[in-house]
Amino acid sequence: MRHDPSAAHAPRAFSVVRDGEPVPDALRGAVVAIGNFDGVHRGHQALIGQARELAKGAGRPAAVLTFEPHPRQFFAPDKPLFRLTPAPEKLRVLERFDLDGVFVRRFDAALAALSAEAFVTELLRRDLGASGVVVGHDFHFGRGREGTPERLRALAAEHGLACHVVDAVRSDGEPVSSSAIRRALEAGDVACANALLGYRWFVEGEVRHGAKRGRTLGYPTANMRLPDDCALHHGIYAVRMALPDGRAMPGVASFGRRPTFDHGAPLLETHLFDFAGDLYGHTVRVELVAWIRGEERFDSAEALVERMNRDSEEARAHLALPGGVPSAIS
Repeated sequence: MRHDPSAAHAPRAFSVVRDGEPVPDALRGAVVAIGNFDGVHRGHQALIGQARELAKGAGRPAAVLTFEPHPRQFFAPDKPLFRLTPAPEKLRVLERFDLDGVFVRRFDAALAALSAEAFVTELLRRDLGASGVVVGHDFHFGRGREGTPERLRALAAEHGLACHVVDAVRSDGEPVSSSAIRRALEAGDVACANALLGYRWFVEGEVRHGAKRGRTLGYPTANMRLPDDCALHHGIYAVRMALPDGRAMPGVASFGRRPTFDHGAPLLETHLFDFAGDLYGHTVRVELVAWIRGEERFDSAEALVERMNRDSEEARAHLALPGGVPSAIS
């Protein structure tokens, strides 16, 4: 069963254990869901749900084992990878799924060189002390990706680990995947991306000083520089922003290069409705609710403001709609 990341739940201890750190008593003998978990999408949530269910039945803690950097970044460092949830955001989302903790292991040459058997005996059994593992149908592990789900089942049985392989979660007949979500965001298809994630995709960053053109146009904005690998489609979005004081405010945001003015480095510029305050230097989170239009160049500031007025009206209309996927920022 998929857990609603916005639902209230009883507070519980949540531990993050990194390389070289001892496993706390609260995570000893955990049932561990394994994967990269970029996006923590509906498919990942199925793994987490199964791990929680098995752990509950066995009276064990439930945890996730994930890897940083993403293995693709290790094997192809010169090839940009659009990360849906960089490490801090990934941990923030995982904490919402009633887990006892997360094991974060550095993906480096030593880990990549482990045989499939050593992955089980050294990492899972010796280092983590796991009692069970949950993986997806397409999980591969060990040197040269030699390990398969079938191989994991055999090794787990040999070394006293419970093992469960979860079938693919599908949407419109296709497996839910991080790659599919990346493609949707690259096309500006927020509705598709959010449906596959099971929550609204969000970004986090520090509000920086900009050219302050928005003030002169009547649309002051909070500006954020997104990671260089962010391949979100340039355009206008209906959004919500989580403020440092805990409030979530509605707004309209532009992500792009400002072709009417300077065609500079991409920025996310968010105008909050009915807000007055200073956010400079604060870290905020912005979730995408709906797509409005692509980035355009206007012949004058007046034409731009006219279009911004319409964008704001459309954003308010989208934000007023009931239902949809839950928020992950509030």
